[in-house]
Amino acid sequence: MIDLINVSKAYRTASGKKQVLKPCTLNFPKGRNIGLLGVNGAGKSTLLRMIAGSEAPTSGVIKRNVKMSWPLGFSGGFNGSMTGVENLRFVSRIYGADIKQVTEFVKEFSELGDYLDMPIRSYSSGMKARLAFGLSMAIDFDCYLVDEITGVGDRRFQEKCRDAFKERSEKSSLIMVSHSMPTLKEHCDLGLVLNNGELAFYEDINQAIDKYLTLSR
Repeated sequence: MIDLINVSKAYRTASGKKQVLKPCTLNFPKGRNIGLLGVNGAGKSTLLRMIAGSEAPTSGVIKRNVKMSWPLGFSGGFNGSMTGVENLRFVSRIYGADIKQVTEFVKEFSELGDYLDMPIRSYSSGMKARLAFGLSMAIDFDCYLVDEITGVGDRRFQEKCRDAFKERSEKSSLIMVSHSMPTLKEHCDLGLVLNNGELAFYEDINQAIDKYLTLSR
C-alpha cells in the first residue's frame, strides 16, 4: 500500500536540530487499519502529512500505490477567495471525481445551504470543518488518513459524521492518529509508535497501545 524507503525528517529550530523521524524503511500492508501513536510533539501529524504528500521528507522516498486522502477534515487547503462550491469543483478535478456527484453529496451532508455560494474566508471554523468533512466523505479513497477525529457541529451532526466515517472505513484502509484508545481499538488492528524519532511497528494495536501508555507515564 505505502512504502517508506530510508525516509527521515528533521527541522532546524532556534535550539538546534529536531529529528522527527530517523532513517526508516517500512511497508504499510494493504487492507489493514493502522493506528499511529506517540506522545505530544513526537511528530505524528508531520508523519501523516508526509504520507499524504503535503510535506516532503528530509531524505528518502515514500511510494504510494493507492488513492490516498488528505488528512480527514483538514480545511487548511481551501482557497479563501473561492466559494465553497468552487472549492468542491477544484478538488474534484484534482482527484478525478464526478463534480456533480461530489457537489450534491456535500450540499446535502454539510447542511451549509446558501453559504456554499459564499467565499470560504467568510466561513466560521465550524463551517469550514463541515465542508471539509463532507468533501472527505464525498470522494472514495483506498486509504483514509485521520488526524484526531474531532466533533463537528451539534450532537446530531456528529452522529451523522460518525456514521459516514464508519461506512467508509468498512470499505477502505485507515491510518489514524488519535489519543483516544477506545477509538483506536474500534478502528485499527495494527499499530505504529513514534518515539524520539524511532518508528516501531506492532502487529497488534493493543501492543502498540501498551507501549504508548508506558511512554506517556
